[in-house]
Amino acid sequence: MSTFTVGLLSPGDMGHVVGQVAIASGARVITCLNGRSERTRKLAEIAGIEDVPTYSDLVREASLVICILVPAASESVAARVADALKETNEQIVYTDCNAIAPATTVRIGKIIENAGSVFVDAGIIGGPPRQPGGTRFYCSGPDTSVFEKLNDYGLDARKVGDEIGQASGLKMCYAAQTKGTTALQTELLIAARRMGLYEGLIAEWEMSQQDRLAGMERGLPGMPTKAKRWIGEMEEIAKTFGDLGLTPKIYEGAADMYRLVSETPLADEAPETRDRSRTLAQVIDIFAEQSKSK
Repeated sequence: MSTFTVGLLSPGDMGHVVGQVAIASGARVITCLNGRSERTRKLAEIAGIEDVPTYSDLVREASLVICILVPAASESVAARVADALKETNEQIVYTDCNAIAPATTVRIGKIIENAGSVFVDAGIIGGPPRQPGGTRFYCSGPDTSVFEKLNDYGLDARKVGDEIGQASGLKMCYAAQTKGTTALQTELLIAARRMGLYEGLIAEWEMSQQDRLAGMERGLPGMPTKAKRWIGEMEEIAKTFGDLGLTPKIYEGAADMYRLVSETPLADEAPETRDRSRTLAQVIDIFAEQSKSK
């Protein structure tokens, strides 16, 4: 039986773990690191992901290409892949797994389909899949069968519908609750600190909201390393809701909060090297100082 070859764009924080899991289960995973950072190159090496010279090489060798990037890069990468497909006359299954609005997904799908290949919409729920059962890859589209082969390679792919945009819509609603709540918590904690009420608010939560407080203490100190990526995700959620005639303003505001966080030195740390002893109070102090410059 021939080896199942997956093209991965790109092996960043999430992508390199996805590749690592698939490789451990017998898949071959390749990428094109042309123009990528030294950190991304190192993550690919750690995961055992092979580097090929060009996108044309990628589409020649892979039957499935998975795109896991920041939302802003989704369309440009799809266009590069489409150019490679036209140049080589190859046909692949291309899956966009990025946190983007359904309307954005539909546009990307047309780019790939116009190049003669199959497009699958997907959304990732959960963190990098280091532990079985913690991460799900929801997919949608007329033909998701090739993408669903990932179930044979250590990953959890689940079809939610036949329409392009449905998997992205599910991801948008889920992230609206999780990352949207984090933005709300961040803003109200900054406000409490600025008004001299932080300790009083924490004391009240210790009596009435212990579980939520514990979640903030676990999650918020590590959030700044992801804030730059989450700006675009909140903007895509705002677009999703706006396209439905709902207010986009809540998540435009969430994007503003992550933009503020991204302007602090904490946002320049890497997830694997950040100071894990930094407390919630220390993080909020830094955010509050940054907010004074607005």
